[in-house]
Amino acid sequence: MNFLEKITGSDMTKEMKGFEARAKVLPAEYQTAWKEIINNLWIHGDFTGRNLMPILESALELLEVTSADGQSVEEVLGDDIKDFCAALVGDEGAKTYRDKWRVQLNKNVERKLGGLK
Repeated sequence: MNFLEKITGSDMTKEMKGFEARAKVLPAEYQTAWKEIINNLWIHGDFTGRNLMPILESALELLEVTSADGQSVEEVLGDDIKDFCAALVGDEGAKTYRDKWRVQLNKNVERKLGGLK
């Protein structure tokens, strides 16, 4: 990956297109689960989302292997895909980028207000 790809995110775009191409050959229920996994994982990403690429790769591999074995999505992921995604990224209630920004904003406001005293 060169500097320009890293700045523009084109490397991630290529990788996501590859993921989507792989997901299109999965059975319909697995494709639906893949879309839900993507939607539920993006909130756990950092500013660029680059930290989620290995997690997405692993989740897609899991779906590919289990669909080849003939297992159902419920057997693999359980009843709640959101809980499955939370388990993938770490503990439930893990900080998202929004939480980090909120803490940073509060610190900045506190520092500015403290300077007015």
